[in-house]
Amino acid sequence: MIFPVTRFLYPVVWLFAMACSPNLGAASAVAEGRAASWLRAWDGHGIHRTATVGDEAGAAWLAREAAAITGPVTSETFSLPRIDTIGAFVEIDGERILGEALFDAPPTTEDGVRAAASETAGPREIAVLLLSPSAVYGAEYYKMRRESRHAAQIIITLGGAPGLAPLNAEAFRRPFGPPTVQVSSLERDRIRAALARGAKFRVVVREKRTPAEARNIVLTIPGRDRSRPPVVVMTPRSSWWQSTSERGGGLVCWFETLRALHANPPGCDVVFTANSGHELGHIGLDDFIARRSGWETKATWVLFGANIGATGSKLVLLSAHDDLRELAVRHLTAAGQKPDSLADKSVVPSGETKDIQRAGGRHLTVVAPTTNPLFHLPQDRWPHATDVGAIARIAEGMASAVVELTR
Repeated sequence: MIFPVTRFLYPVVWLFAMACSPNLGAASAVAEGRAASWLRAWDGHGIHRTATVGDEAGAAWLAREAAAITGPVTSETFSLPRIDTIGAFVEIDGERILGEALFDAPPTTEDGVRAAASETAGPREIAVLLLSPSAVYGAEYYKMRRESRHAAQIIITLGGAPGLAPLNAEAFRRPFGPPTVQVSSLERDRIRAALARGAKFRVVVREKRTPAEARNIVLTIPGRDRSRPPVVVMTPRSSWWQSTSERGGGLVCWFETLRALHANPPGCDVVFTANSGHELGHIGLDDFIARRSGWETKATWVLFGANIGATGSKLVLLSAHDDLRELAVRHLTAAGQKPDSLADKSVVPSGETKDIQRAGGRHLTVVAPTTNPLFHLPQDRWPHATDVGAIARIAEGMASAVVELTR
C-alpha cells in the first residue's frame, strides 16, 4: 500500500516542498502542483492508443479540465479502422516470441510465413532488422520497405531502455511492404543465437480491423479582432502506451497556455486542439486541417510536441521564422528554462508541423525529439519519467510567449 499512497500524496508533498524552497516563489509551487496533478491523472487512464478505451478516457478527462478553465469545449470525431492485434509472434523451433504488428504493414495468412531468416536476407527470406522508433523519420527506412522483396520482416526495436518500443505507422491508411512483427530488444540475443544455428523461423501477424471513431478536443478563444489570422495551439494526445513523459509535458503546456489566454484575452482567434491519431500518421491533424481549408498557411501554429520535460531530455525549438524563434527563446529564458538548442531553420519537423512547414506556413515547434530514454516504451510512467519542475517552467514560458504572440 505504500506505493499507491505515495502516488496519491505526491502533488501535496511537492507543493509543500516548493513552498518551503528559498529559490522558488509561490507561483512556481502552485504551477508545479498543477503539473503534477495533470501528469498523475494522465498516467491513470491506461494505454492511450487511438480509438481505444484509454484514448477515450484521455479525451473525456481533457475536455473536463479544459472546460473548467475556459468554458465550452467541442469534439471533432474522425473515422478509422482500429487495428487490434490478434496474434503477432516469431516462432523459432516451435517456441514463440510475442510481439506487436507494424500498423502500416500488411498481415500474414493464418499459417504465417516460414522461410530462412538472416540479418542480410534476400528475396523470399525473413529479414531481421534492428531499428529505433525514430527510424520512421528517415527516408532510408521507407526506401528499404518499398524496395523490399522479403517474405516477412522481424524488427527488434531499440529504444533508450530495454523493451518493446513500437514504430509509428506513418502510412497507416496505405499499408505497404512485407508483413512485419516488432519484438522487444530483450529478444535480440535469443534471435541472433537462433540465426547462428540455422533455426527454423515462422512469422505470424494476424489482426482485426474494426470501424471506429476517435476525436480531437477543440476549443476557440475569440479574439478582439476576428478578422486577423488565427493562431492554432496544438498538442498530440495519443500514443502506444501510457506515454506519460512523451505526451504529458505537451499537455501541461497546452493547459497552461489556455489558462493564460483566458486571463489575457487575445487580439486574434486562438484555436486549441489536442489531437488523437498521432502514432497513426497524424490522422487526427489531417482531419482538423480538412475542416479548415487553407489554414496550413493562413494560421500561425504552435506545437507542443513529444518529450517536453521528460527526465534527461533536451529541449529543442524548431521554426523557420526569426520572430517566432526569438519570442520563444526570450520567454523560456525568463521562465528559467532556456532551450538547449535551436534547430537550423531548414530542418523540417518530424511531428505534426512538418506538413505546415512544407506548405510554407508559420510554425513554432517545441519538442525534445530523441532525448527521452523511455520514448515509446511501456516504462514511460509517472512519476519517474517526468521532470515536473522543468515541465512547469517550460509551460510558463510558452504560455507567456503565446500571450504576446496573440496580442
